[in-house]
Amino acid sequence: MTDPLPLASADAAGSWLQDPVHLAFLREDAARQAGFFARSLRADGGFDLLDLDGTPLPRGPQELHTTTRMVHSFALARCHGIAGGEAVIDAGMAFLRDHHRDARHGGYLASAGAGGDGTKLAYGHMFVLLAAASAGLAGHPQADALLADVAEVLETRFWDAEAGLFRDEFTRDWQPFSDYRGMNANMHAAEAHLAAYEATGETVFLERAGRILKVFTARIAPRHGWRLPEHYTADWQVDPGYAGNPMFRPRGTTPGHSLELARLLLQHWDLTGRPGDAAPARARRLVAQAVEDAWRPDGGFAYTLDFGGGVDVADRYWWPVTEGIGVMAALIKLGGAEAEADEALYRRFWEFAAAHLVDHERGGWYPELDEAGRPAARQFTGKPDIYHSLQAVLFPPVPGLSRSTPPARAG
Repeated sequence: MTDPLPLASADAAGSWLQDPVHLAFLREDAARQAGFFARSLRADGGFDLLDLDGTPLPRGPQELHTTTRMVHSFALARCHGIAGGEAVIDAGMAFLRDHHRDARHGGYLASAGAGGDGTKLAYGHMFVLLAAASAGLAGHPQADALLADVAEVLETRFWDAEAGLFRDEFTRDWQPFSDYRGMNANMHAAEAHLAAYEATGETVFLERAGRILKVFTARIAPRHGWRLPEHYTADWQVDPGYAGNPMFRPRGTTPGHSLELARLLLQHWDLTGRPGDAAPARARRLVAQAVEDAWRPDGGFAYTLDFGGGVDVADRYWWPVTEGIGVMAALIKLGGAEAEADEALYRRFWEFAAAHLVDHERGGWYPELDEAGRPAARQFTGKPDIYHSLQAVLFPPVPGLSRSTPPARAG
């Protein structure tokens, strides 16, 4: 193996976003990630989860978010000039149509295959919309049909027009089986709707993303010390005692989601013509609180906090660092009085990631670290997906704040 490229020029005086060495590092890591995760495609069109060295792990049912994130990631890579992912995109689109889509009741199954889960979750459907939008930007011939289908399901089954938010979960035949409402699915709804707007130009997607972002960043965050409670009751009151799946529905607040929502807020503000300065100010408050509360003395973000900002789950995962990189890149592009401080945080996040999370030899990022900063396997086995880490290397070089290059369908 050749030695990995340096993270940045030793004497980079300006922003790393203009440093040729840093940009080359980002391109190399994107290609390395794509090469690693392309091996997850099976002969039957499904996707294996991969161990740290790329060995397929024992199969279980295929999760909807696995299929859709593969489509989204490789379509996004194609938009950015990374070739070779066409087979992954085609297989993922076919798997969505032939295995996840419920031909009898409509919508998309949370997991498919032996032992699959027939529930219908807003979380997974948001990634269907994201995959369709990204595939459309990459010019896939089946993207429009997929986007139209999932948009109708979201409209008729999940959308709560009065709240301006999405309901979370139903049985296979669309019976509600809980009163749970969650921030996570709605955050990804904002992400997917912004992508759908970029792919189609249909303003309903932009408007709905704006409603979601307003609820969480203009109403809820200021009431809770600029931290974002994860879990809510049916009438959208905070449910402080709720604790579900430790990865997708942990108790308390998740600072990585504050970073993610801050980036999405800036993207929406940009796409709506940059009206005023309230949105960037809110984004900065979310970022500042997350960094103050959760950045560990030896680097990395604690996974969850209690409602007062104390660390609850101290484990350090890869994805909050990727979201920190993404939002700091967006803030750097805005310039202004805080540009130097923004640059310092961007570099801090990348220095930690390059030293502890990036697998420079095999590709992909290690998903979690132990107390000594070494790869661990408490919550995850292997490398669970490409989605967060690929965006961390593809978004910073884009001149604007939106997610894709070019802002139109690829030829």
